[in-house]
Amino acid sequence: MLKLAAILFGTSVSLTAQWPNHLSPGLPRTPDGKPDLSAPVPRSADGKPDLSGVWAVRNGNALFHITGDLKPEEIRPWAAAVYNKREEDFRKDTDGIACLPPGPKAGIGVGNTPMKIIQTPNVVAVLYEYHTIFRQVFTDGRPLPKDPNPTWMGYSIGHWEDDTLVVTTAGYNDRTTLDLAGHPHTEALRVTERYHRRDTGHLDLKITFDDPQAYTRPWTIPVVFDLMPDGDLIEYICENERDAPHLVGKRGEEFHASAEVLAQYAGTYETAAFPSAVVVSLESGRLMIDPGAGKIPLTAHSENSFTMEGTGVDFVKDAKGAVTAMIQHWTEGDRYYPRKK
Repeated sequence: MLKLAAILFGTSVSLTAQWPNHLSPGLPRTPDGKPDLSAPVPRSADGKPDLSGVWAVRNGNALFHITGDLKPEEIRPWAAAVYNKREEDFRKDTDGIACLPPGPKAGIGVGNTPMKIIQTPNVVAVLYEYHTIFRQVFTDGRPLPKDPNPTWMGYSIGHWEDDTLVVTTAGYNDRTTLDLAGHPHTEALRVTERYHRRDTGHLDLKITFDDPQAYTRPWTIPVVFDLMPDGDLIEYICENERDAPHLVGKRGEEFHASAEVLAQYAGTYETAAFPSAVVVSLESGRLMIDPGAGKIPLTAHSENSFTMEGTGVDFVKDAKGAVTAMIQHWTEGDRYYPRKK
């Protein structure tokens, strides 16, 4: 089976040794010289929180399936059909496979690569390691373009609400997806981001997606970033399109398990080997899995074997037929999660 994360982002860990032994100037430190990530929020000359720094996403799972909180009827039929076709074809026609810019999903932490924020009085620049691309968030009072020429990354303006930077982006083209699963959007998409620096080492972000032509309501997801003290970005060039000719075939027919069968898998699975518990739930007749940062639908291939956006998931039963564990089959190896409740 296709392991989507491995195909799209073969290098998911940023290397920070490009500038060895260089300490970030002005970063608060403890008496032993270590970065003090719990220090108060740094502020710019105008008193606003300074968001500058290199940030690594902590909970990037929403990137894989961003619509987990939407009910099936809240996705317009044409958008659902496009998503289903992409799922069957292993997303071979999506922007990630084609090495195109990520568009609106850049803010979720694409490929678990970091971003760098550079804040000035009139513009906030966001540099992304993935694709070595950038965004400009203008805070000089200008409005969004009334009739924008659609672009990959859109047009962004920002303003401050107390200590929160509110960024509105519109003018996207429709050639990108909202997530790695392949959910589409139209040029009507508008994204609102709310950046709040909790302290020196932690940045909270809430992203609201609103595309009335593809979805019946807007929805919001949380993203948490940790500061990468004394780190910096390196060049990241996508060459995934070389793999595109090998992405052939179909997902295979979905097995139709009864709600009674699916309900037995609902519960919490947890292991000390991985930090987040995994919650499985049954919603609207569909089994959903939440690895810690958003729900992802499970596609059934038998009564106890499923896939999670291409990653195999099997449920284990004991001799009495009780579900005792879950196994996720990743490229890096199997992950075994005993059932807790």
